[in-house]
Amino acid sequence: MADTAKTSSQRPQLTSSMRSSSYLSDHQQYRPPQHRIPEAHHGIDTVVEDSSPSKSPKLPFNGVPSPEHPPIIVDSGVSHSYSHPNCAPPAGRRSDRLIATLFYKGSDRNAPPRSSSGGLSRSRSPAKSGLADSTESLPPNMAPTTSMDEFPLEPPTQESEQLDHLYGSYVSPLCITSFLHLMSTFPLPDGAEEPHSSHRCLDNQESPRVVELTLTPAPSPSYLSLDDLRKHELIYRFEQEWNVDVALQRDVLWRKHPRLVVFDMDSTLITQEVIDLLAETIKDPPDLAERVAGITHRAMMGELNFESSFRERVALLKGLPATLFEDLRPVLDVTNGVRDLLKALKRLGVKTAVLSGGFLPLTGWLAKELGIDHAHANEVVIEDGKLTGEVKGIIVGKERKRDLLVEIAQKEGIDLSQVIAVGDGANDLLMMEKAGLGVAWNAKPTVQMEAGARLNGQSMLDLLYLFGFTGEEVDMLIS
Repeated sequence: MADTAKTSSQRPQLTSSMRSSSYLSDHQQYRPPQHRIPEAHHGIDTVVEDSSPSKSPKLPFNGVPSPEHPPIIVDSGVSHSYSHPNCAPPAGRRSDRLIATLFYKGSDRNAPPRSSSGGLSRSRSPAKSGLADSTESLPPNMAPTTSMDEFPLEPPTQESEQLDHLYGSYVSPLCITSFLHLMSTFPLPDGAEEPHSSHRCLDNQESPRVVELTLTPAPSPSYLSLDDLRKHELIYRFEQEWNVDVALQRDVLWRKHPRLVVFDMDSTLITQEVIDLLAETIKDPPDLAERVAGITHRAMMGELNFESSFRERVALLKGLPATLFEDLRPVLDVTNGVRDLLKALKRLGVKTAVLSGGFLPLTGWLAKELGIDHAHANEVVIEDGKLTGEVKGIIVGKERKRDLLVEIAQKEGIDLSQVIAVGDGANDLLMMEKAGLGVAWNAKPTVQMEAGARLNGQSMLDLLYLFGFTGEEVDMLIS
């Protein structure tokens, strides 16, 4: 009787006849096939469960794991970590990640870039002559800021030859390694964990033009603010050395979900300066077009007050017929990628606006053609069908652009942190500063150094990479 009681009190054994013949059910983990036949096709049953008889002994059922009956760990060859640095942070702590997006600029901006499929991209054509003429690269010896008193770093010296021709005309692995080494030189916050990083090739795995890196944690803000980090001499030198643009952003929700994108018009949405196009129609005096273009260039460089220079240029246009605005419509050359970008933004539910220091008749017409929600520009006085050389109302200069950006955001109920401003001239800097992110598009050197991010590519569609979209997702948005 005692033996019977002792037997009945023992835990039941999982015999071979009671097994389910499923390794997953019995041991809750994957086991690779025992017998691989070269050149054979392995179906799902072969991968999940080896149907051939196993020569290894079956593991006995030891009951619920406990200190007396510890679990048996079977190494399946699969390594997987349950958590990693990019997981949600522990309770009571906040994520501290920095996103660095690297754009390879290429050695020849007039060469059509490669698409993700390996051919020529349908949305990136060679740069127009007007855009190329209005674009100035950063001089090799230019300081990272306009005021050395506010940011006392040694001005950069002439750099050696760029390295992309040695390591690949794309964002190469050595380029990423060099960038990670650079970022490791900046101090981390007190008590921070060991730094980690990950990266994604956003457009092409083999020869990526755009690579996004996630750095955890971000450099200590008490050492360098994000604005100062963007202008740091080491970042500038790295860009020159590897022929890339580096866009640094905090990894926050608003980066992925902008709600308003504001554009400048001349040399941004279009490749030309409208006032220069107007001046070219005047043949007497013959040097008028050159004079107007010279004033425009100096104003965009920030050398002249925009408002006074604009009035000066408009005065030179006195007597032109008002029908010129309609005549110029077919001449306007929309920047490559703009139409696809606006289509993508509309599908995402993002509002758009154009704030132009040009002329309202053309700006309003272009906004309607492109489906832009808001349009603001200067109004010129017209009498008897001709321009009087005067301007009506407030000049849409740098202060007015900033104020209009704030007004539109308030009207749409959008926080400024979810606003992006894109421009190229010095009169765009205030609205870029007010927005959550200011983007310099093929901009003048001073603007590139002061903006939050800079893009010097051939397609405005690159703006979507700053949101964290991949090339595949961009194609879905514009299809």
